[in-house]
Amino acid sequence: MKYYVIAGEPSGDLHAANLIRSLKKCDDNAEFRAWGGDEMMDEGAVIVRHIRDLAFMGFVEVLANIRTISRNLRLCKDDLTEFQPDVLILVDYPGFNLRIAEYAKKHNFRVFYYISPQVWAWKKNRVKKIRRFVDKMFVILPFEEEFYKQHNVPVFYGGNPVMDEVEQFRKSADRTEIESDREIIALLPGSRSQEIKKMLPVMAALAVKYPQYVFIIAGVEHQRELYHPFLEIAENLRIVFGKTYRLLNSSTAAIVTSGTATLETAVFGVPQVVCYAGSVISVTIARRLIKIPYISLVNLILDKPAVKELIQSQLKIDNLHREFGKILPGTDTRREIVSSYSQLKEMLGGAGASERIANEMWSLLSKNNTK
Repeated sequence: MKYYVIAGEPSGDLHAANLIRSLKKCDDNAEFRAWGGDEMMDEGAVIVRHIRDLAFMGFVEVLANIRTISRNLRLCKDDLTEFQPDVLILVDYPGFNLRIAEYAKKHNFRVFYYISPQVWAWKKNRVKKIRRFVDKMFVILPFEEEFYKQHNVPVFYGGNPVMDEVEQFRKSADRTEIESDREIIALLPGSRSQEIKKMLPVMAALAVKYPQYVFIIAGVEHQRELYHPFLEIAENLRIVFGKTYRLLNSSTAAIVTSGTATLETAVFGVPQVVCYAGSVISVTIARRLIKIPYISLVNLILDKPAVKELIQSQLKIDNLHREFGKILPGTDTRREIVSSYSQLKEMLGGAGASERIANEMWSLLSKNNTK
């Protein structure tokens, strides 16, 4: 069968790559064309547009790049029509992917959505679009299954692929820890340029206050030029590229930008402080629209403030300094976080999510082809 897969950022690229790997086990004749990154390319997908050209976040940032986004939408629609896939698989990235879903459905393509947009947090009107344009949702958070059932959207929950990815890392030859003469603190400032520019200045300043630790930034290759100015802040500040799991596997604690990385950090059992800051206009609009008590996936899944969140005006070096001290070895807060992580992993289930989701997709596609 022919599969067209669209992911717009690094976490989606990784999840989509694992799904592709699992789909190939089901389908010996699978052919993949995709919008994604190096992970999907390594699995044999033909990449139409790389994620380095796709990651725009926030209301202001999207408006500033509206012409590029419009060109990408036209290219994607034309390419989808020419490729004529048996199924379109959309991976998160809702601003773009829901528009493509509408086009695809009008042109009679089957549409699967893997990794739900956060419609349970804001823009709940998107559920109506999903019900109209998506044949089935494949969700990765426990509470999402019930949410879609309540809105009469076909849904399948097969666990969370982060569990697969961490398990795969632990079995790989690259699972060794990063060498250091001091305990390591991981800094995960995100993968988008806007995130890095907002979060890293505050994160990196922490290194000056704690010379007894080595602070290592988890860098992404396509943003390499953004990191170098920060390395001059302190002698105990370093950077690694493409080794986030090795870094987490080696770390005593972490400072993490809100997103999938908060969940990955938790699965590795590393106590963390979660950070987020965006443009003033974007955050002001978001606060009017978003109706959830937490921003980190860890707290959302557990439905409690298991890890500290420093959002927007709260993200200052003094606040981060104070909260960081609470998660260091020997503290009660650290022990409570580790205990909460055990509960979280039970809720996510074990490894195998990618295969369970691929098997469900293949089962549906096979039935459709035999009608």
